[in-house]
Amino acid sequence: MRSQPQRTCMGCNSKKDKKDLIRIVKNKENQISIDKTGRQEGRGAYLCDDIQCLEKAIKSKRIEKVFDMKISEEIYENLRGVILEQ
Repeated sequence: MRSQPQRTCMGCNSKKDKKDLIRIVKNKENQISIDKTGRQEGRGAYLCDDIQCLEKAIKSKRIEKVFDMKISEEIYENLRGVILEQ
């Protein structure tokens, strides 16, 4: 059996299987979206499926640092919605 690729959560810094994390993508047009397939083109960052990890990443501005841009509150609300619905 092949091992699963590991990624690090931006909130809690723990390593987990890629399939257990939520991928956030910044494309060439500087648009940020949630990548449900894990295959969209662009710079990716990962978060646990946990609202506390998202809040830590927002508070520390970790997502903004990774993507090197200001993130709107609307994108954070979308992320909260995705995490809370699961």
